[in-house]
Amino acid sequence: MRWRRLQTLFQRKLKISFLFLLFLALLVHMVMDFALPTTHRSCGCNTKASKSAGVPSGSPMLAGLKKLSLRILQDFSGSNGSLEKSSQPERVGLHLRAGEPGFQQQHEEANAGWTKGSKLAALFEHPLYNIPVPEVTEKDKLFIVNPMEKFSLHSSGSDEWVSSSKAETLLPTGKTAYDTYPPWLKFHVGINRYELYPRQDPLLPTLLRDLATQRIVSSVQKSGGTQLKLIMTFPNYGQALFKPMKQTRDQETPIDFFYFSDFERHNAEIAAFHLDRILDFRRIPPVSGRLVNITKEIQDITTDKKLAKTFFISPAGNVCFYGECSYYCSTEHALCGKPDRLEGSMAALLPDKTLAKRHSWRSPWRRSYHKSKKAEWELNPNYCAQVRETPPYDRGHRLLDLIDMAILDFLMGNMDRHHYETFEKFGNDTFLLHLDNGRGFGTHSRDELSILAPLQQCCSIKKSTYLRLQLLATQPYRLSDVLREALATDPLAPVLAEPHLQALDRRLGKVLVAVGRCLARAAHQEKVLVDDVGSWV
Repeated sequence: MRWRRLQTLFQRKLKISFLFLLFLALLVHMVMDFALPTTHRSCGCNTKASKSAGVPSGSPMLAGLKKLSLRILQDFSGSNGSLEKSSQPERVGLHLRAGEPGFQQQHEEANAGWTKGSKLAALFEHPLYNIPVPEVTEKDKLFIVNPMEKFSLHSSGSDEWVSSSKAETLLPTGKTAYDTYPPWLKFHVGINRYELYPRQDPLLPTLLRDLATQRIVSSVQKSGGTQLKLIMTFPNYGQALFKPMKQTRDQETPIDFFYFSDFERHNAEIAAFHLDRILDFRRIPPVSGRLVNITKEIQDITTDKKLAKTFFISPAGNVCFYGECSYYCSTEHALCGKPDRLEGSMAALLPDKTLAKRHSWRSPWRRSYHKSKKAEWELNPNYCAQVRETPPYDRGHRLLDLIDMAILDFLMGNMDRHHYETFEKFGNDTFLLHLDNGRGFGTHSRDELSILAPLQQCCSIKKSTYLRLQLLATQPYRLSDVLREALATDPLAPVLAEPHLQALDRRLGKVLVAVGRCLARAAHQEKVLVDDVGSWV
C-alpha cells in the first residue's frame, strides 16, 4: 500500500515537472518572437517547396532523351546534305517556370545585377540593342513544335515519358505544352535563323541557374577534342558540357607556348558567353560557372569505365582524375580538387546533331598549326580578294559574320579559331556559332593583332557592330565595366582577373583604330561600314 502511494506521488511530480518545462519553453519562444524583428525570422518554405517539387532521381538514358525530343519536335530537317574562393554563393531553391506565380519576382531577384542603376541594364536599353530582328516565320525556326506533346516524368522516377493524353491529368489546367518544357528545351525550341536566344530573354537567368545548381545524375567523357571535357546530365534530361579548371585567374600563358598547346580555361568559356552577349552577337550558348564535387558528382556516378580508371588520391590527400584525351591527360596534368571540390564551366548543349544537323566550316583565316609554317593569309596581303570570290563568302553576310567573330576573338585573345559551325537547316543565310572559346583570356599583357586579319585585310564591318563598339568605348558603357558587372552574377565570381578586363578596353581601341584606317583609305565609306541597320539608328 505504501509503495503504491510513493509510485503515485512520483508520477504526479513527473507530470508537474514536464508541464513546467513545456511552459518554460513556450515562454522562451514567445520572448524570442517579440524580441526579433520580422525581417530576421527564418522560413523553411523554400526547402519544403523544393522537396514537394518531386524531382525524380535515377540515371537518365540518352535513348529516352532522343525519344522525347523526336516526339515533341516534328520533322524540321530541310538541310543540304585547383579551387579559388568564390564571392557568390550557389543559388538554391525552387525553380519556377515562366507564367507560374512568383516567376516574375524570382526572375527580378536573379537578374538584380542587370537592373536598377546598372551600366549593363542601360546598355541593353540603348537603341542599338533594340534594333528588331527580321520577322521569324515557321521556316526560320530550328524546330517546329508539336503543340499537343507535353513534357512530364512519371512520378515513380522512371525514365519513361508521360504521353500527351496521360499528361493532361497530371498538369494544371490552362497550361500550354510549352509551359511544361524545362528551360533547356525552351532554349532549344527558341533557336531560329537569326539568333540563339533573344536579347531580353526571361528564360536566361533560369537556364543559367539550372546549369549552376541542378543535381547531376550522370558524368561521362566527351569524345574527341584535345583536352578533357565531360558531359553532365540533370534529372530533367538537360545536359551541359563541363570544362574543369586548369589555371588560376592570375596565370598567363607563357610567351614561349604555341597557341595550339595552350590550356583550355573554364573561366574563358564563362567570360566569352557574357562578352558575346554584350557585343549583341548572341551566338554562344549560355555558360555558368559551377563548383563540382569530384567524388559525388563525377566518380560515384560515372558509367564511363575509361574515366573511372583515372581517379586517384594525391599525396596531399586531394581527389584527382585525368581521363583520356590528346593533350594534358596524365597523372602529371591531373585535375585535383580541394580536397574534392573543383571549379568548372557548365555550357548548355545545343540540340543533338541527329535532331539539328550542323555544318562545320574551315575558317579561311585558319592558322597553320605548325611550329614553323605559315598559313597563306599570313603571306598574301591580297588574300581577302580571293576569299570574297569563294562561296559562301561571295554573297550575303557570311564574311561580315566572320569579321564579327574575329573581333570577338581579338578582344579575348583567342588564336584557336580553326573551324566554325552553322545549322544546316538554314543554309548559308544564318549566323555563325561561336563555340569552344576556352583558349581565350590567356594573356592580358600582349595583344595578338594577327587575329584581326579578316578585318584588316577585307576592310569591311557591319555598321551595327561598329556603332556598338564605339558605344562600348564611351565612359557610360565602358566595355570593362559592363563585362565586370555581368560576370559578378556568376557563382564563381570574380571570373576574370582585373588586368584581363583592362586589356579589353585597350584592345577595343585597337579595333576602332583599324576601322579608322580603313575609312581613311576608302573612297566610299559604305564599302567599309556595310549598312545593316537602315533607318533604325
